[in-house]
Amino acid sequence: MNYELLTWLVPVPPLIAFFVIVLFANRSNKLSHSLAIIAAGLSWLLSMFIFVWAIGPKGVLQKPLVSSINWLPTADTFLKIGVQIDALSAITLFFVAWTVLMIFVYSIGYHNYGQPKGDHDQPGLPPHGATVESANAQSHKVMSIEPMYARFFAFISLFAFAMYLLVVSNNLLTLYIGWEIMGLCSYLLIGFWYAKPSARAAAIKAFLTTRIGDVFMLIGLASLYTIAGSLQYEVIFSEKVLQSLVQNASPFFGMSWAALIGLLIFIGVVGKSSQFPLHVWLPDAMEGPTPVSAMIHAATMVSAGVYLAIRFFPILSAGWEGGTVLTTPMLVMSIIGSFTALFAATIALSQRDIKRVLAYSTISQLGYMIAALGIGAYVAAAFHLVTHAFFKALLFLGSGSVIHGMEHGVYHEGEHIDPQDMFNMGGLYKKMPITFATFVIGGLALSGFPIITAGFWSKDEILSSAFNGSFLVVFIVLAVSAFLTAFYTMRQITLVFLGKPRTNAASHAHETPITMTLPLIVLSFFAIAAGWVGIPKAFPGLGGLLPNWFSDFVGSMLHGGEHAVEHHSLIPLFTSLFVSLGGLFTGYLVYRRMEKKTEDPMVWSLGSIYKMLENKYYIDEFYTKVFINPAKWIAEKVVYIWMDLKIIDGILHGISNFGLWTGNFLRQKFDVPVINRGGDNLAKSTKFIGSEIRITQTGKVQDYMFLALALSLLGSVIFLIIIF
Repeated sequence: MNYELLTWLVPVPPLIAFFVIVLFANRSNKLSHSLAIIAAGLSWLLSMFIFVWAIGPKGVLQKPLVSSINWLPTADTFLKIGVQIDALSAITLFFVAWTVLMIFVYSIGYHNYGQPKGDHDQPGLPPHGATVESANAQSHKVMSIEPMYARFFAFISLFAFAMYLLVVSNNLLTLYIGWEIMGLCSYLLIGFWYAKPSARAAAIKAFLTTRIGDVFMLIGLASLYTIAGSLQYEVIFSEKVLQSLVQNASPFFGMSWAALIGLLIFIGVVGKSSQFPLHVWLPDAMEGPTPVSAMIHAATMVSAGVYLAIRFFPILSAGWEGGTVLTTPMLVMSIIGSFTALFAATIALSQRDIKRVLAYSTISQLGYMIAALGIGAYVAAAFHLVTHAFFKALLFLGSGSVIHGMEHGVYHEGEHIDPQDMFNMGGLYKKMPITFATFVIGGLALSGFPIITAGFWSKDEILSSAFNGSFLVVFIVLAVSAFLTAFYTMRQITLVFLGKPRTNAASHAHETPITMTLPLIVLSFFAIAAGWVGIPKAFPGLGGLLPNWFSDFVGSMLHGGEHAVEHHSLIPLFTSLFVSLGGLFTGYLVYRRMEKKTEDPMVWSLGSIYKMLENKYYIDEFYTKVFINPAKWIAEKVVYIWMDLKIIDGILHGISNFGLWTGNFLRQKFDVPVINRGGDNLAKSTKFIGSEIRITQTGKVQDYMFLALALSLLGSVIFLIIIF
């Protein structure tokens, strides 16, 4: 089988589906989702063929698959683009293919799950949850679906294409193209319900915030191309180029080019993967449909940022010889990642919206991965990227199922409540058993529940790497973050599913259709089984029962075949057990008696701190006052009034007035006397000549013959005079 050709074809089906849906199938909902599902299925099938080959004995461990073609001519050379499959791209392709396919299947049920028809079923307005009151006034018997159905499947198909393109690229140019297409798709899908002001604002916020990082990233790519003369991985990650980047100083504070370029690329990662201080866009991205949230948080957008950081690790760590003396980019990553993990986890403690809790959880878990890379735990970071993709996709799709179930109760009861507020739920384990079971699996995986969940193995790998590498501050911060993660996860599970219904809407919720629950079941399997491939050999009791395949496979990409740090101490293991079980138990104790819709118990214990957490440390307000309002003031008062009205408009008006004066001057001095009068005089002269000559036209033949004879004689005389 030609795996090189298969790799080239992986991103193609979703791209074709996008164009076909937009151009031809946009009036048929069934055809639109059929094309999207078929395209996702084809890319999944191609990805599975490639993955199975890649992990086999003749796969990428021997030699990565690399295929390039000449694209743009650059003098006597060409800028090449191509595809590459190595250990990192193979495992990324695996989880992207599975999560994308499950999200596509789920989307059919999500947008076809019937709801009462109301004023909200108009293009640009969300049919679910955002305008519940308008729906309550309508008949509860009329069923409807998403009014922009085909548009949705076109956009998520383009989203999937961009991620596939990014993963299989063998160069930073096409990776950047996929990166930017994802930025566009996030804008289109977060603001999918564009008639809703909060959705429009969230889309703009996401687009502009990520653009900040992308500008720095583009500068880093341009610098790298200038030095290396190429953007292909096999060139820029070669020993020769890496040594050159380390040894040559940049003009920026004497840092090496490796450090400067690494920092510039990392700023792009900060924007895309929503790390502090560019984290503010991701929670607001919940304004989009739930499948979009799952795509952003698990399959594409934020995963792409961490993937880039892992892919770029040779440059980020260039010059690092192991130990606690880190390179500048690694030091920055360890600080930003650790802080973000704890920072976002504290905010999640106070959120009431079921999707916003998961959004801050994603920010925290991404911080885990970035911190792991910062301390050199390359394999652990990649491992957590994979496991997180599965259980976070499961949790987001599960939250969408819960919201749909709640909305059914809202419409049934005519109750004016927010169906996404966890304090309006309760007791859903009886109403939605499949959603409950799968959500608990995802929640336990997120919490790192010992042994049986994938999240435990990847989190424990990171904590173990931090402890055994003597990065004690990182270890403590991540351990506290893990405890808070377990706490708010159990808070969420308890508020949503356990106890008794706290509203009439929760009492009338019911399970969602098979198209929504089947993807939950599939993802639940991976939320458990994905951890089996990375059990450390030194793990007490279980180590060695299954081969630590993930460490061997992904670790082969590092120089010298370095693998993940194995357990050499029981302290990180006991810490993992304590923070997971302790956080879950504490969360249950605090929220187990929430049988009525009352105030959050955390308000009593935290007081004013809770208010600060609920308002996200007022970061958004700070940005509004420090950056947004001044920018608006400058735009309105300085740019518009002074620059636009006075300078630009003044110049344009001056040019206009000068042109008008010049026109009037030329009209008086040239147009009227020369053009107009000259033309008039020419006409008068012609008329006069015609009038004078007219008298010779008698109409008599003998007069004309006489005149001809006279002219002939005159001509003969003139001719003879000239000759003689």
